[in-house]
Amino acid sequence: MGNQLDRITHLNYSELPTGDPSGLEKDELRVGVAYFFSDEEEEVDDRTPSDCGFTKDHSPAEEGPFSVSEVEYSAFCSQECIFSKLRENEDLNVYSAKTLLTMCKPGDLLELVATAQAPHWAIYEQDDRVIHLHKGEIRKDSLLEFSNGRHGRIVNNRYRYRPLPPDLVMQNAVGHLGLSSEEICWTNSESFAAWCRFGKREFKAGGEAHSAEQQYFLKVHLIGSGVHTLVFRSLEDMIRERRRVDASGILKELSLVNGGKE
Repeated sequence: MGNQLDRITHLNYSELPTGDPSGLEKDELRVGVAYFFSDEEEEVDDRTPSDCGFTKDHSPAEEGPFSVSEVEYSAFCSQECIFSKLRENEDLNVYSAKTLLTMCKPGDLLELVATAQAPHWAIYEQDDRVIHLHKGEIRKDSLLEFSNGRHGRIVNNRYRYRPLPPDLVMQNAVGHLGLSSEEICWTNSESFAAWCRFGKREFKAGGEAHSAEQQYFLKVHLIGSGVHTLVFRSLEDMIRERRRVDASGILKELSLVNGGKE
């Protein structure tokens, strides 16, 4: 399957992304939509820098780049690659927040990483400010302060969807500042940030109609135990399970879903 990832380069865009700041796409089919916020995983906690999984050789004070030990993934829908986090195909190095700021442009997708914790995603605005979903609220924070010693990277190309123009990405993010709890229709920081950048309703909880024909396949690449394939009915379900794998015991979580080992 690793070779297939390289072969699949063309995506079909039957649904154009939308930059509607209200967050509601017009004339779309909704079946059993329930908007809610779930705080069942992450969010970035108050660990000290020494608790973030960096050794003395790779302390949070260093600028980077350097690598961290992470699970790698690829994901497909209808045989099209929609997500890739594979070291063989992209640079997975991370940087200090200070260095990251010199690399960012408005509308960029950022990912903060730490050991035994789901990555935290945010949209970069400007001047050290990021917009993100944190503890049930969409808020604006200083990246330097909020990172709390965690390293991060730009992940604009992690999803293979066509991105919105930067001004529409920022319109999506800024337009939801201050929303909380029952007003939010994303279950984690990644889904919110990815929706801002790509505008696809599939990133919302209950945002897509389930069908027997459409399935999502998540391939989890584990060192020493091959590739495990998991099957999901929605993009949101796949994201939530992948983030649980990042934050927990991997195989314990994999056994809870329909999947197999290649």
